[in-house]
Amino acid sequence: MPELPDVTVYMEALERRIVGDTLLKIRLASPFLLRTVSPTPQELAGKRVVGLRRIGKRIVIELEGEFFIVIHLMIAGRFKWLAPGAKIPAGKAGLAAFDFQEGTLALTEQGAKRRASLHLVHGEKELQQFNPGGIEIADSSLQQFRDALRRERHTLKRTLTDPHVFSGIGNAYSDEILHHAKLSPVQMSTNLSDEEVERLFESTKTVLAEWTERLREDAGSKFPEKVTAFRPEMAVHGKYNEPCPVCGTKVQRIVYAENETNYCARCQTGGKLLADRALSRLLHEDWPKTIDELG
Repeated sequence: MPELPDVTVYMEALERRIVGDTLLKIRLASPFLLRTVSPTPQELAGKRVVGLRRIGKRIVIELEGEFFIVIHLMIAGRFKWLAPGAKIPAGKAGLAAFDFQEGTLALTEQGAKRRASLHLVHGEKELQQFNPGGIEIADSSLQQFRDALRRERHTLKRTLTDPHVFSGIGNAYSDEILHHAKLSPVQMSTNLSDEEVERLFESTKTVLAEWTERLREDAGSKFPEKVTAFRPEMAVHGKYNEPCPVCGTKVQRIVYAENETNYCARCQTGGKLLADRALSRLLHEDWPKTIDELG
């Protein structure tokens, strides 16, 4: 799923291409993409783009007259920048095209499940319904971060990825943040010492800023094409059984539903292996408790 660094770089690329341009037409290949009935795509045609915004992981294209195009890429949604009037990418992946005078923004989504969404809204009040209220890390103080973190009692993994608490952080970067901070993903948000809270705060700012800059440099002046949650430079996310770049211990994981949490037991949990719901239930007393038992 594109998260804050990826969405930021997408927005910067779009800003250079469509702000000041005119939306000529919205073409839909999937009837399930558009989740609103008013205003219609036809009502937005001919309006000039006056800005771009990010609300959490959503990208908002602002048109004159307080009309807004709100796009949530979810897990597998991606953008492509094509020549003016280009066809929507063939096959089931192609969802929509937004035609501008200078080019066409295509929206695609891989996989059988259609989760990406498009909302067309009019007015600031309607736009705010998409704001879950999470704080923006780059703009927050340590005290604001501490207050948000301790507002409810949940695991750090869940708290970091809760859009009502923090804006734009998902599965991938939460793994990287917690590894950088040397904190367990299952430690409770209300149990951190003041030093640990400050460490997590600094790690969150550092990881998001460094990855945003790295993705920005990778894209350069080109439109970002390789948007993925799994990158070879990442420390632990998607690196199960690969060596931790800090201590060399094999990265572990907890699998749940369609997601997984990756962590280093040596760096983050004092050598303790966290229980995987499926495997630990299957193995019971044979489930290793520490990284040393795992061998």
